[in-house]
Amino acid sequence: MKWTKVTIGTTTEATDMLSYLLGEYGVEGIEIEDKIPLSEADKKAMYIDILPELPPDDGCADISCYIDDNIDVKDLCCYIGEQMTEMSTYMNVGTGKITIGETDDSDWMNKWKDFFHPFRLEENIVIQPTWTEMADVSEEDIVIHIDPGTAFGTGSHETTRLCITNLKKHIKKDGSSEVLDAGCGSGILSIIAMKLGAKRVYGIDIDELAVKASCENLELNNIPGDRYEIVKGDVIGDKDFADSVAKIGQYDIVVANILADVIIPLSAVIRPFMKESGVFITSGIIDTKEESVKEALLANGFEIVETIYLGEWVSIVAQ
Repeated sequence: MKWTKVTIGTTTEATDMLSYLLGEYGVEGIEIEDKIPLSEADKKAMYIDILPELPPDDGCADISCYIDDNIDVKDLCCYIGEQMTEMSTYMNVGTGKITIGETDDSDWMNKWKDFFHPFRLEENIVIQPTWTEMADVSEEDIVIHIDPGTAFGTGSHETTRLCITNLKKHIKKDGSSEVLDAGCGSGILSIIAMKLGAKRVYGIDIDELAVKASCENLELNNIPGDRYEIVKGDVIGDKDFADSVAKIGQYDIVVANILADVIIPLSAVIRPFMKESGVFITSGIIDTKEESVKEALLANGFEIVETIYLGEWVSIVAQ
């Protein structure tokens, strides 16, 4: 389906009023681009550790909306012009320049796929996107078929590589390991754990789309349905959910490839899910937060077993 993109050049001061007026006209969703730095609360809510360098905030902003055939673009532009003229009598509305473009559903959802090709994640692990031609693999290779959808996790990031290195070390050769994947994303670590010989995987994520993607990818890789369960929930903020997870059973391995600011509170609640000899594999930790994570683990009764590094990222194994 084709959509018309309408972009309005304005100011951060005027974005709230313009957003309201567009909503009143019938526009169902907007996108605001500005240079205002995120607050600490914003970063925490969005699970962001590292932000790109932004130019200084100059007060300018762009508001974009995507219009289908139900709205006449010419009429909308006239409406915007009239409203901005009125608003300019009591606030700075900026240039008011309106830019019209055209886009397609596939541009939003699938353009990134052009840059995602099969790649060798480890010496014997190959990530195979479902929409690409089959990679050159040998019989000894473990091939992981993946379609992340809108969930996080293609497997290419350093933090995933660190987790896999540690999973290889700690998954038991006798096939008895049970694994809890905390923050499963697209399910890639759950799949790899199973391919490396885990007996069973239980995955959790706060995002319903991640749960859906994980289930689809596990099925795509022919993992039997009785060997995994993926559920939506928050073990940090929802005690009832955490208690329900603990009742299901305890795990030999808990793997959490998230962020330091999530791993720190997670370390305070994760022990009831672990067997006495279980290991807690953490990754997604930027090196500047390594000591903070270690302090939290020690404070919550863990012993640091190993720390490994790849680039600026850290993986800590605790017991």
